[in-house]
Amino acid sequence: MMSLNVGAAPQLPAGILSPYSDGERGALVDGFADRQSRKKGADSATSPLLPVTIRGEVPGRAMRGGADFGNHPSRTEVRTKNLREGSSARRMAAPLATLLLSLVFLVLPALSARAAMSIQEVTSSKGITAWLVEDYSVPLVAIRFAFDGGTTQDPAGKEGLANLMSGLFDEGAGNLDSEGFQIKLDDVGAEMSFEAARDGIYGSMRMLAEQRDAAFDLLRLAVTEPRFDQAPIDRIRAQVLSGIIANELDPDTLAQRKWLEALYGTHPYARPEQGSRQSIATITPDDLIAFHKANFARDGLHVAVVGAIDAETLKKKLDMVFGGLPQHQALSAVADVDPKLNQQLEVNYDQPQASLQLAYPGVERSAPDFFAAVLMNEILGGSAFTSRLFDEVREKRGLAYSVSSDLVDHQHANALAITTATRADRAAETLAVVREVVKRMAQEGPTEAELAATKKYLIGAYAINNLNSSAAIAATLLELQLDKLGIDYMQRRTALINAVTLDQVKAAARKLLSAEPAIMVVGPKHGEAKEE
Repeated sequence: MMSLNVGAAPQLPAGILSPYSDGERGALVDGFADRQSRKKGADSATSPLLPVTIRGEVPGRAMRGGADFGNHPSRTEVRTKNLREGSSARRMAAPLATLLLSLVFLVLPALSARAAMSIQEVTSSKGITAWLVEDYSVPLVAIRFAFDGGTTQDPAGKEGLANLMSGLFDEGAGNLDSEGFQIKLDDVGAEMSFEAARDGIYGSMRMLAEQRDAAFDLLRLAVTEPRFDQAPIDRIRAQVLSGIIANELDPDTLAQRKWLEALYGTHPYARPEQGSRQSIATITPDDLIAFHKANFARDGLHVAVVGAIDAETLKKKLDMVFGGLPQHQALSAVADVDPKLNQQLEVNYDQPQASLQLAYPGVERSAPDFFAAVLMNEILGGSAFTSRLFDEVREKRGLAYSVSSDLVDHQHANALAITTATRADRAAETLAVVREVVKRMAQEGPTEAELAATKKYLIGAYAINNLNSSAAIAATLLELQLDKLGIDYMQRRTALINAVTLDQVKAAARKLLSAEPAIMVVGPKHGEAKEE
């Protein structure tokens, strides 16, 4: 068992409770008192390019589950209450809300006392590894896990399979049907969620420590013995289909699909994760069973746990929850892809506002110049109120409410993307300003003062953005595993950032920003919008 002490923000201990659990590529947890099931509908059109911001390295932008581009999520979740949920949800909502409120008042006086956390690498007898942070400041346990694969594994003609499956794990497992499973989940005061992202299937659970045995047993059933009964399949399929139909009338969604197809052609990244009317209708229980068997296996599993549980107990729980899964995944190969740049796409809709998206080359998370690129991007458009793009586009000219640049990555592609929206009749002007700012950064790079300030901000903001709750810590630890950064990454991170020189940042600017970008403008033709 490996253990590492990592400095944390003095006023933001691991046990702090927050309804905002930072997000990750996968499942999101919104709070114990909210037991709405979240059945994902369709991609949101305003999110460009790739759906995952470089995780944990863009302060001010949460690492959301499958998703972060500027201010726009890449997916729209169709939130609907299960028909049978009413009474059981009410049974748990009141006592849990009371508990959470009480815990907040108990924890607040102790916030400044916690200054560090210890990350342990725990391996069970069956070889299942997890990163653990023990935290007994509140009686909760949070687990986050991911299986490699994701929506890129959807078979041709069955697009939306992974997405549909992710909505069914709490709809019956083992000897419990949908109703029975939900009642058990509510009775133990646990919250469980699954989500399909492009490169993985994510799961999470938060539970009361005193109920962890029963909660982990329900998680075991969901992970190893999902039922995929026909009635829940039809109900969740109908929810997903309603989102697909609604988005067929949304110009931004249609434009986004054209954008992805232009960038990625026939690669799986170009496909809508929720599928189409045709593909979602063809999915059967046998398809779900086969997909689950191929993807849910121990060699593609990554786990992080935070809360009131010790290492020896966790080892037993890991074997109990995941030990019955097959050893090896059976994944289809997915090719790496470079987004097709040097093209301009105009999608004409008669609306008063135009949205602009630009895609430039990106940087791999493992690249030696990764932090140089992160620092450069933060100065260019990563900081919400201090970046060059914000200053030129909003502050000086008032062309847009927001403008941002983001380093984004996936397992098989990466890019730097810029997004903004403006009045339709000023779209050309806004695009010209954005391109001029980018050109100047490519040619001159940042100043020494800009670099020094950005280093300080990136170092100081990390704990606030990534370690501000038990669920947030679990999500961050999971991302560090997925990116193969090592258990001591948070200890090394400050030195890695401080080691970056001005010349290295300038070189990163030239490398990423000198190319001709892909550009998409969504709005009225010739920038002339009809007055409302």
